[in-house]
Amino acid sequence: MYTLDDVRSTYKKRDAWWTVFLVDPIASRMMLIIANHTNLTPNHITVIAFILGILSAVCFFQGTPAFLIAGALLFHLSFTFDCIDGKLSRLKGNGTMFGMWLDYMLDRARVALCSLALMTGQFLKTGEPLYIYLAFLIVLLDMTRYMNALHIFKIRSKMNKEVRKTIRQIYGATQQEHSEEREEPVGERNSRVVDLNQHFKSRFGFYLRVRDWLEKYRIRPHLFSGIEYQMFIFIIGPLVGQIVEMVVVSSVLLLLFELAILYKLWLSTLDFKKMMEKLKHNLPNVS
Repeated sequence: MYTLDDVRSTYKKRDAWWTVFLVDPIASRMMLIIANHTNLTPNHITVIAFILGILSAVCFFQGTPAFLIAGALLFHLSFTFDCIDGKLSRLKGNGTMFGMWLDYMLDRARVALCSLALMTGQFLKTGEPLYIYLAFLIVLLDMTRYMNALHIFKIRSKMNKEVRKTIRQIYGATQQEHSEEREEPVGERNSRVVDLNQHFKSRFGFYLRVRDWLEKYRIRPHLFSGIEYQMFIFIIGPLVGQIVEMVVVSSVLLLLFELAILYKLWLSTLDFKKMMEKLKHNLPNVS
């Protein structure tokens, strides 16, 4: 039988503040029941989350205050199940590559469906075409956010690999280094060998103190990500009856945090260029 401590061991080291405070305390207890008393797989949980998302969209489409509240609660429940599938796969070790694809695609589909349903419902109720434009804005920003995150991860990984490859060409790799690399997590190994945040740290030293403080509570410094964006629009907006205002405010906040990430990436490319130039001076047969 799994315990609550076992479930908590599946938590990400850093996560969105919405997840840490408003989802994990509930999801962990739901997952304990699922893990111990059912044969549900992570893919089953992913599908359940999507079905709840569809029900949320149906409620949003009705457009009345009561249905908007029901839609918001269903959306939060859908997201809670969406958090459970990853934790369940880490707990039981039964996740699959197909499951990762399914989770990502259904997440994007849920956002698109709920956006169209929520805004179409408000358009039919008010006749304001603004709601249709906002629906497309939500879908566009959601897709852009997750595509941007994927490409930034790929670029950072590529820069780290290039620097580490060049270091090996200069100094070689001892058997001990090979052994250490097999034992250390990739993230820790890269941070030990490659630091491409020198420009950022020199300009924003206070950020490190804020980051360390947030990490004590498992909160990632990216305080307004795609998760918060969805929650502000599909939960807070319908609950408080300020849908347009929440879309505008959350869109601005998302763009600001994305621009900050892009700025940090640009500074990292400067560190990468400087480091590579310095390393290449030590490479044999390099003009």
